[in-house]
Amino acid sequence: MAISLTPAALEHARKFVQGGNAVGLRFGIKRTGCSGWGYVVDLAQAVQPDDTLFDVDGVQVLVDAHSLPLVDGTRIDYVRNGINREFVFANPNATAQCGCGESFTTRTEAA
Repeated sequence: MAISLTPAALEHARKFVQGGNAVGLRFGIKRTGCSGWGYVVDLAQAVQPDDTLFDVDGVQVLVDAHSLPLVDGTRIDYVRNGINREFVFANPNATAQCGCGESFTTRTEAA
């Protein structure tokens, strides 16, 4: 599988990465929220030994080995919701998510 970005997410990611002089976009998870896992999107300043790299139309998306089983196949969008703009995730591994969409659960557990 892979990580994919919609055209809107790709455009925002390009600006985000170029503006931060980063090697790519880091995408992963952390324990948080009412459903267990929360998404993390940040600038990647370096490639780590356990990273899997996905090239999405010239934007490097880096995912660490801990996060990969829970986010593999995720489609990332960037949407405007009123005055807010945010990344939105369509994760085929998520079995449920909290009402606000900030966290999710899955049958697969990362250590």
